[in-house]
Amino acid sequence: MTWPDYAVLLGYFVVMIVIGIISARSIKGQEDYFMGGRGFGKILQTFAAFGAGTGSSDPVNTGRTTFTSGLSGMWSVMYWLFVTPFYWITSVWYRRMRHLTLGDWFVERYESKALGAAYCVFGLLFFMVYGSMLFSAIGKVAAPLANINAIAVGETEIPIEYILVPIIGVVVLAYGVLGGLRAAYYTDLIQGICIILLSIMLIPFGLHALVEQFGDPSQDNLLAGFRILHEQLPKEHFDLVGSSSMSEFPWYRVVAIVLINLMGIVVQPHFIATGGGSAKSEWDARVGLVVGNFLKRFCTVGWMLTALIALALFAGHPELAGDPDKTWGIASRELLSPGLTGLMVACLLAALMSSIDAYMIVGSGLVVRNLYAAYVNEDATEQECVRVGRLTGSVIVAGAVLISLLMMDVFEQLQLTWVLAVLFAAPFWVGMYWRRATTSAAWITLAYCAIVFFIAPNLLPLVPGVRTAASYTVTNDILETTTTRPAAPSDVARRNLDIELWRDQHQQVKQQLAIAKGENDAAKIARLEQQEELLESEGPQELAVGDQMTEVTRTGGQPIFWSGRVSPIDENGDPIEDIQLTLVKEQRLDENSTQKIMRYPEDIRLLASGNFKLDLLLFQWLGVDLRSKSNAAIDTLSLLPKMAAPLLVMILFSLFTRRNTKTGLDRYYAKMNTPVDPDHERDQKNLAAAMKDPSAIERHKIIPGSDLEFYWPSRLDLVGFIICVAVCCGIIAIAGWVAGIGG
Repeated sequence: MTWPDYAVLLGYFVVMIVIGIISARSIKGQEDYFMGGRGFGKILQTFAAFGAGTGSSDPVNTGRTTFTSGLSGMWSVMYWLFVTPFYWITSVWYRRMRHLTLGDWFVERYESKALGAAYCVFGLLFFMVYGSMLFSAIGKVAAPLANINAIAVGETEIPIEYILVPIIGVVVLAYGVLGGLRAAYYTDLIQGICIILLSIMLIPFGLHALVEQFGDPSQDNLLAGFRILHEQLPKEHFDLVGSSSMSEFPWYRVVAIVLINLMGIVVQPHFIATGGGSAKSEWDARVGLVVGNFLKRFCTVGWMLTALIALALFAGHPELAGDPDKTWGIASRELLSPGLTGLMVACLLAALMSSIDAYMIVGSGLVVRNLYAAYVNEDATEQECVRVGRLTGSVIVAGAVLISLLMMDVFEQLQLTWVLAVLFAAPFWVGMYWRRATTSAAWITLAYCAIVFFIAPNLLPLVPGVRTAASYTVTNDILETTTTRPAAPSDVARRNLDIELWRDQHQQVKQQLAIAKGENDAAKIARLEQQEELLESEGPQELAVGDQMTEVTRTGGQPIFWSGRVSPIDENGDPIEDIQLTLVKEQRLDENSTQKIMRYPEDIRLLASGNFKLDLLLFQWLGVDLRSKSNAAIDTLSLLPKMAAPLLVMILFSLFTRRNTKTGLDRYYAKMNTPVDPDHERDQKNLAAAMKDPSAIERHKIIPGSDLEFYWPSRLDLVGFIICVAVCCGIIAIAGWVAGIGG
């Protein structure tokens, strides 16, 4: 980066901090700090939902998976698409709750301060893990954009991401802690515009580069870049859904991820604010949440197209061969001019900061409302609560930064957030729609989820012998697929990179062999000569566009019951380097593809790593042949118990435990069925009237007089939901259309 880039960044940081200082002047109490006075209209709610839901990890994840899997890689972010229509309904819930935190909702519905405190702990952990993922994403693009791998501090070299991440955390604190949710929302408006710029900025530069590199600049216009894109990449890279055996995101995994996220998104703590709770009215809440999230889906199409262009341009780039997470950073560095590179960094920072600021404010609200005011100082003044909120917001950001520096693995952190939310999902969903849901059942469900999904998987590996037990170290089948097809230019670029790396490795072995001969080291000479012979026999062949190329792809071999990998070991526990796999079956998939199904030999001892997947034992007991399932299928099966089991536990134990009080339930359901009036005084009068006659809501029930709290949807509910589903289908059609331009 050059001085214009740093000037852009400095200007961006100054604007964010000034907004925080100005917003701080309007804070009078908790509602101002944590909810912005509930005075936000459609535009600010839209960009708040857009900003909180769009993090720096999104373009990075989309770039990585599209670079490695083609168009189907967009589902690493687009899986949220079909959750969006449900936001049309759920946004009303958060406004009608009239709470400052979701912890307050658990206190009211289950008449338990302790459950609110437990939710507070969950919320803080969730924000730290989710926030750490966003910081890690910035780290992945920082080095390529800054063109600095590390900074020397004394005799130690510190990677640039480990310096940038804490600096960003300080800036977020500077405006978020000062100005509360109001500052977060105003900065989200600016940052939302930056995110939209981020989503489209690289496309024209990338198309121009395609024309310059592979076309005829004197005759081809910018749109010719789309034609060249299809000429450079194999046609399989433009499939919307990948094959079930090869893709990271086949259709059934997309469905499972949609369902588990629909179940868990409602209890993500920031939804009490960005999900509609801070809006002026229910209409503002609906429009803001839905439109804000649809904006993100449109941006995803831009991220996907950018990644395909990057694949066509940089298929042979050595940095991307080693780490596809750097796709976005490499593309930005290579395509953008000085000043625009700084703007891209500012846009990525905006994507991070627009999420982190909301998490910080909402998380601090949880601590103030559900720990400090509930247990430490029940008589705390408004000013004291705001001060505590500012302090705890700092802890959240510091925790996110720390986890980021420890993990620095964007996709692993993303998958962890999918599962975390199941802790409180079942008590929320069942409590929303069933009066019989009880406090005791909520605690039992919480304990079940914590033990089965988090505690046991981390403790079981400590049991001696478990990591090497034959019944638990079994892997799924190893699928070696050989496909013959004409080579695309991107294939040639990758092959040339392989040849270059092979030559470098061959040269290094030759140099080492010469040194060994000079030292007359017989053992070393024999080993290096064997290595040289192997390299010469397995050297990659040169390839030209249109040549029939053989592509060998290996998947599977994933341990069924472990989150890590398995390694063959001997009787002493030492690793075995070369293992001859057992051929189970060889089959022809089509006229161009054959597949070998292989397994580790039965007498080979394997050592597993990672956490134990306790929930997958259920499928083994049910007789499901897990060995024959693909990686994606096993990952999908592991999500099913996380969705179904908590709901079953919650329902079952609610039937046998003491009900909550009728007074508390009547008050809660009467409130949730009383529309919000933007005028606070009128709203309070409407609430008082509804609570005097809680039986009035019975006529709106689908089953009057029952414990089931299902109500007939209004025309607005139905029409809005149908329109949202239509928009979802439209976005998929647009993604397919964009990818097909020039094909």
